[in-house]
Amino acid sequence: MTLEQLEALRAECRAMVTRRAGLSAGAAVVPLLGIDIGADAALLLEMIPAINRKFGLTPEQIDTLDPQLKKIMLVAITSIGSEMIGKVVTRQLIMRALSRMGVRLAGKSALKFVPLLGQAVAASISFGAMRMIGNAHVDDCYEVLKRSLPATQP
Repeated sequence: MTLEQLEALRAECRAMVTRRAGLSAGAAVVPLLGIDIGADAALLLEMIPAINRKFGLTPEQIDTLDPQLKKIMLVAITSIGSEMIGKVVTRQLIMRALSRMGVRLAGKSALKFVPLLGQAVAASISFGAMRMIGNAHVDDCYEVLKRSLPATQP
């Protein structure tokens, strides 16, 4: 993979994150307690593995790599400190990521019961939080592959 291809892949994944963040914002306006957090968790449970797959960083994809490249990848993943690259993404892992956004998400849940303005603010918070988590993961995946490029190119 070249740096240009890697940049294109990052842009494609960021677009996917923005679309999913829009779905999260839509769920945030539904005036039912907890539906937004459940929707965020479901979206992340689908989105994070999809990003890993696009970057070739699922556990299965990493296991098929040449041993030397696999070692480089694992060192890069460890140095970045990501909990979601090269691992099976579980609900507990997603809930941990969401809990880091806890204050924002708690405020969002309360705000959506304020007619119109509260729902708009809740949707904005939801969109921003989902986009921040997703884009951070995309950037982590990008960085792992970027660090491995010299080892994979002639």
